[in-house]
Amino acid sequence: MPSTAETALRRTALYERHAAAGARLVPFAGWEMPVQYTGIRDEHLAVRREVGVFDVSHMGQVQSRGPEAEAFLQRVLSNDVRRIPEGGAQYSLLCREDGGILDDLFTYRLAACEFLTITNAANHEHDLAWMQERAASFDVDVIDCAPEFAMLAVQGPGARELVRGLADGPLPPRMHCCQRDVSGVPMFVCGTGYTGEDGVELLLDPEHAPAVWDALVSGGAQPCGLGARDTLRLEVCFHLYGNDMDVHRNPIEAGLGWCCKDGTGYIGAEAVAAARAAGTPEKLVAFAVEGPGIARQGNPILGGGVVTSGTFSPCLERGIGMGYVASERSEPGGRLEIDVRGTTRPAVIEGKPLYRPKGP
Repeated sequence: MPSTAETALRRTALYERHAAAGARLVPFAGWEMPVQYTGIRDEHLAVRREVGVFDVSHMGQVQSRGPEAEAFLQRVLSNDVRRIPEGGAQYSLLCREDGGILDDLFTYRLAACEFLTITNAANHEHDLAWMQERAASFDVDVIDCAPEFAMLAVQGPGARELVRGLADGPLPPRMHCCQRDVSGVPMFVCGTGYTGEDGVELLLDPEHAPAVWDALVSGGAQPCGLGARDTLRLEVCFHLYGNDMDVHRNPIEAGLGWCCKDGTGYIGAEAVAAARAAGTPEKLVAFAVEGPGIARQGNPILGGGVVTSGTFSPCLERGIGMGYVASERSEPGGRLEIDVRGTTRPAVIEGKPLYRPKGP
């Protein structure tokens, strides 16, 4: 008999497709999600070389609409929301007053006074409550619309060509979004992703997700799981919430000061500005392991520091990762020693990204 924990897991509209394809399904942020199909390396390289499709329907969506929607988001998000054009997208952070990072988010401006913000699955309920509580002093409605959407990420050098062939019009450029019919289904098409490759993310009615998934796979997209999503994002040094940043880390030490705009009045702005001015004791760095061995989250870095993310890079064919070290030791070229389950592994601090996709 399945355990209570197993039966409590939520399933996306594509669960049957994953099971039929032989995916290895695992618990993730309260959902039963595919971690791999044919293998992480195979799926990773499919995205780097051609096109892959991910079910990311576990992500959350929050709609902010009303006369003061922009002013509200300017208060709660770290970036300058005023600079998002209609049909534009922007990356930002949700911070506490002390600068601790609550989540990292993508926000799309759908109309002058209407926005859609994408939350991380594990943080969705908390983010929603945080935003709704702070919306009380603004003329804005903050609505949980996660049940209304399935979300697919189509990524890789061939992603746009594949989706364009199924769409009723041009696709939006990077960091923009628009409404389109894809395979006859109305949806938001967004020029964003988490792999470093070109591609789009599709937000649509869950009822139609299986048919669109089938059309993408029939068109040549390889189904990919969360395992490849993690190795892909780490090669290009995209942060993972809960690993590379959390409430105990300031955006400056996490290397995310670029999306925190001083003078916009966002929650946590003063703490972030102070950290920017004074510097931080530690900084997040990217590294490559020399020789055998793969560093993992939590492995100590000798002399002070810790690995926050680590994996084997299918493209670089070596162990890679990110971690926090003392700021004075954070320059590229610096050497590290990492305790990997009792064995010391040498590594070198590298510039970001560790791997640069070749582009279309």
